[in-house]
Amino acid sequence: MTSERKACCVPAGGRILDDLSGARVPSSTICQGAERDSMPLTGLRAIPAGTFTMGNDGADAVPGDGEGPTRRVRLDAYSIGAATVTNAEFADFVRATRHITDAERLGSSFVFYLQLPEAERLAATRVVAGLPWWLPVEHASWQRPEGPGSHVRERMAHPVVHVSWNDAMAYGAWAGTRLPSEAEWERAARGGLEGKRYAWGDDLFDAQGVPRCNVFRGAFPNAPAPGWAPGPVEARAGEPNGFGLHHVCGNVWEWCADAPAAGRRPLRGGSFLCHDSYCNRYRVAARTSNTPETSASNIGFRVAR
Repeated sequence: MTSERKACCVPAGGRILDDLSGARVPSSTICQGAERDSMPLTGLRAIPAGTFTMGNDGADAVPGDGEGPTRRVRLDAYSIGAATVTNAEFADFVRATRHITDAERLGSSFVFYLQLPEAERLAATRVVAGLPWWLPVEHASWQRPEGPGSHVRERMAHPVVHVSWNDAMAYGAWAGTRLPSEAEWERAARGGLEGKRYAWGDDLFDAQGVPRCNVFRGAFPNAPAPGWAPGPVEARAGEPNGFGLHHVCGNVWEWCADAPAAGRRPLRGGSFLCHDSYCNRYRVAARTSNTPETSASNIGFRVAR
């Protein structure tokens, strides 16, 4: 296991690309949408008021990420999404508001290279500096997760991806919800378990040696395990945790509301690209952050109230 500080597996908007032009991905502003009635409570899970131990001081904490020190945090009662917002739910929002996401406005988003057809990978002329498995793909967006030729029609129950913090905030304003704070996210992700690495306990693997969440299987980043393809799975697939939440470890990163540093917003939960050999941030105490206009094929969100 490694706790060495490494760049997160999510590229930042504005990151310099390895190419001859030195192009940058510009920032953009939020698109305000119309309001709707509040999200049905059937999509939310009630978290009672209480105190929990937040953070991690263990050897597996990533230095510099601010996981520690552990501290006792008291929260009032709140509700949080049982799952990340899906393509179907985000489509309702877009139809009602005509919202244009940051990725659509900017004209590109980041896609993990093994999610693309081989011909597109070979034809790529730019990669993210220091993170060469990320390719900026023109016209990649929530509707076309791998760019032109791809679509979410067969993935409506999957998490929406290629959404920025700005997009997530706009969705919450429309749905009568909001993004959770990091403390709310972590308490809910723990599912009532104190001091555990994951939502179910301390062991990543089940009795058959298979990870109990959707993280990278095989040798990261170039050799996925046979039969496993990198990408999100359905938002409500698998067993929920003790509070009824799905995929708080792995699958897609989830935006939170806080501002850990100027110009940054926090992300929690890890994604299908996390692997212990490089990035073990799929633990419930793990955290990272990114710029609010950033989008990628492994970034989504869940809502709270």
